[in-house]
Amino acid sequence: MLSGKQIVLIISGGIAAYKSLDLIRRLKERGARVIPVMTGGAQEFITPLAVGALAAEKVFTGLFDREAEHDVGHIRLARDHDLILVAPATANLMAKVAHGIVDDLATAVLLATDKPVLAAPAMNPKMWQNPATRHNLAVLEDRGIRFCGPAAGEMAEKGEAGTGRMSEPLEIVAAVQDVLRDKDLEAGRLPLAGKHVLITSGPTHEPIDPVRYIANRSSGKQGHALAAAAYAAGARVTLVSGPVTLPAPANVAVIQVESATEMLKAVEAALPADIAIMAAAVADWRMASEGTQKIKKDGSGRPPALELTENPDILATIGHHKSLRPKLLIGFAAETTDLVDNARGKLERKNADWIIANDVSPATGIMGGDANTVRLVSRSGVEDWPQMSKADVARRIIARAAEVLKT
Repeated sequence: MLSGKQIVLIISGGIAAYKSLDLIRRLKERGARVIPVMTGGAQEFITPLAVGALAAEKVFTGLFDREAEHDVGHIRLARDHDLILVAPATANLMAKVAHGIVDDLATAVLLATDKPVLAAPAMNPKMWQNPATRHNLAVLEDRGIRFCGPAAGEMAEKGEAGTGRMSEPLEIVAAVQDVLRDKDLEAGRLPLAGKHVLITSGPTHEPIDPVRYIANRSSGKQGHALAAAAYAAGARVTLVSGPVTLPAPANVAVIQVESATEMLKAVEAALPADIAIMAAAVADWRMASEGTQKIKKDGSGRPPALELTENPDILATIGHHKSLRPKLLIGFAAETTDLVDNARGKLERKNADWIIANDVSPATGIMGGDANTVRLVSRSGVEDWPQMSKADVARRIIARAAEVLKT
């Protein structure tokens, strides 16, 4: 999500500075280059050695560093990167920037930059609520600085609680992604800007009686990763999700459903869309008549007779829709045998453009796992993709889909 992005991370002096170590790791996991700047106060809590080791970069600490400043290094730090991230942002640092005070490298970078700035405040709740801090916050927001947090919770001081905790690293990473996405959107660099992408995800649950249901082992990880990737590419995203335990992707319209019938209704209501990706593992069957009471054993030793009926075929319904079929319709085929043949048959029967086929035999660990090995089946042939994380599979699918919309 942040591949190729360069982020200057300013770490100021507060106990929350320890979170910056995990923040660096999370940013780098997503492909960002992190260039650390530490204030004197930050170095009282964590060491430049630890920060530099995690970032694999030189740590900048002084405004008058002869080596760094031989070519006006603070200006390069302010201008040559994609984003300035301040985490934690103390009350002191916020006050100095709001009033234009430059007395160290961090404040010099912040006042010299023409790049987006995101700050994650961290301070005692009384300091956060102080009228001076509220005034400084308003000044900085008016100047275009964006903020993540602070959050509410227990503080470092014994017995203190309230709003003032620095946001968690993953929350800050999500905010970084949003800021950079907005920047890329304004610059016209996102391939799906102005497009609507509709995605289904997860399993469906088909009730047998009030306490039992028919389901499968789908986790929803692939569908949710597709929604996040489509949003990162600039799209407006609608995610129709069956029952999952995953957090909803940020800034995505999520419609929660239980059954295949509910999913079909939600999908049809969300149309039109430029791209539809049917990644949900929809149950093929449901009860012909759902029991209104719990089905009990009768003592005979024989299981009850369950009369099943076929569920609506969501992919086929959309594929053969006369007026609202998306320009690009992508289905998934989770198979245990004859993977490519079954995917080709599904492609034709359901009038899809692509089928993303994967072998979900128990030995593969794909159902519920974090990795996937897929084949992209289309009318022009079959592509074998190497094993990747589900997030990488999602990004690759979305990138290919964006290319199709250009033609």
